[in-house]
Amino acid sequence: MSTQTDVSAILLDKVADWLTRSSLAGENLETIVRGFCERIAAAGLPIARVHLTFSMLHPLYDALGFTWQRSSGLVVEGYRHTPGEKPERFLLSPYYYLLCNNLEHVRRRIDTDGPNEFPIFEELRKEGVTDYLAFVQPFSGESTQGMMGSWSTDSSAGFSESMIGALLKLQNHLAVAAKMAVLGKLADNMLSTYLGGNAGKRVLNGQIRRGDGETIRAALVMGDMRQSTMLAEKEGRQAYIDTLNHFFDAIAAPFNRGGGEILSFMGDGFLAVYPCGRHKDPSKVACQAALSAVFKAQARVAELNRERRKDGLSDIRYGIGLHVGNVMFGNVGLKDRLTFSAFGSAVNEVQRLQGLTKKYSREVVASQAFATYCGGEWTTLGEEKLRGVGQKVTVLLPKQSVTVAPEDAFDEVAYDGLSEAEQVMLLHRDAKIQDQRPLLEKFMQ
Repeated sequence: MSTQTDVSAILLDKVADWLTRSSLAGENLETIVRGFCERIAAAGLPIARVHLTFSMLHPLYDALGFTWQRSSGLVVEGYRHTPGEKPERFLLSPYYYLLCNNLEHVRRRIDTDGPNEFPIFEELRKEGVTDYLAFVQPFSGESTQGMMGSWSTDSSAGFSESMIGALLKLQNHLAVAAKMAVLGKLADNMLSTYLGGNAGKRVLNGQIRRGDGETIRAALVMGDMRQSTMLAEKEGRQAYIDTLNHFFDAIAAPFNRGGGEILSFMGDGFLAVYPCGRHKDPSKVACQAALSAVFKAQARVAELNRERRKDGLSDIRYGIGLHVGNVMFGNVGLKDRLTFSAFGSAVNEVQRLQGLTKKYSREVVASQAFATYCGGEWTTLGEEKLRGVGQKVTVLLPKQSVTVAPEDAFDEVAYDGLSEAEQVMLLHRDAKIQDQRPLLEKFMQ
């Protein structure tokens, strides 16, 4: 057990400088926390354990928790908050005590025997901790984002005044660096959720002006729900919105992985792209990946319809068009209101192919170009004159040689009832309307 209480202001200033450099360099939160903990220990602070929790606006997690121990390093956890639940461990924690009493800090010496004020102290006592300092640090006055944490030492003398002063000073530097990392991750999360991963990265990398973009080659998938107007009138507004979300969860999710990306939702339809090179082999890989996703989407919708029949609801019908071609990919719109999307003749053609599923009473049709690159068995349905296309286009139906079982169709997507976009918006909404206590129950010691 360390008995050192002297603090080197020079070395701790170096830690603060490192936090500033890391923040400017755009380091992620885990790198910042890990580097910070290792550096304050190396600077001579007898820190045995650091626990830090950051409120996040993230599609999956309400908060991220980091526990660093001198003996074992850093462990990262994601906390998902369930509204209405109040975990007993949190209710009996120093963090809850801080929030209930509107305190910024709470310090306690941890004796070697006797009762413990908080259950966590029993665990810390076994680790040889002698002194404990917990804190709450909002990132701004009205923001629900912030940092909570605790410092623990195993020095026999506990925290000295100079150590507490150093920790409070470094806490401010850490909060600034963490806020920058959280906001950076927030921007990435929001752009990826609303624009898609590839498009989000393009915007973050500077494609932000009207007209910015490029021409790419891609396999294209256009899907659309049938008889949506009738369903909306029959089921009512909220039931129809739920139906639409279940439809997208079933049919669109397979196209958002395996090289594909949902680029946009358009009413009750969607556009997915599988970018590829301009040569035969990359085009073949992209088209085969798109067709494989189609088969999974069909199995998922079939399962959804089986569940709807059990509830006395009608089946959801749909159409999917498949094509491959050059696509313009970039920013269009007003000077002060842009969208990042794919457009061009190939997009128009896949949209018209999708519409032909109504004429042929088929769920899926493809162009000759798509079928040629994809390979496999196809049935020719006919030749069609597409508006804006000089020559007639051969329309084909894929033959599925292997039946996709429902469990295989759902193996790539963990369905929890909410899309990522819904979860982001619900987290933001809850952060605005909930009071502080249930909002911060996610900060578990």
